[in-house]
Amino acid sequence: MSRQVFCRKYQQQLDGLDTPPYPGPKGQDIFDNISKQAWQEWQQHQTMLINERQLVMTNPEARKFLQEEMDKFMAGEDYAKADGYIPKQ
Repeated sequence: MSRQVFCRKYQQQLDGLDTPPYPGPKGQDIFDNISKQAWQEWQQHQTMLINERQLVMTNPEARKFLQEEMDKFMAGEDYAKADGYIPKQ
């Protein structure tokens, strides 16, 4: 049986992650408050941002940018999109 969490992004009970995605308090917060669905959507969006904006993940500024955008994404706030991207209707 899947572990359920009240998802911060979707504001409803959904399946939770199997393990924390990061070490430490940030990973525990995501594990406790973010659904598997929201995390998978973030992973896809993060990949798009890295590719479209040509982010170099060894650069601390790029990692900081993604962290800030992840926080916005998970909170349901306005977050960075890939330039020219039009979501499927």
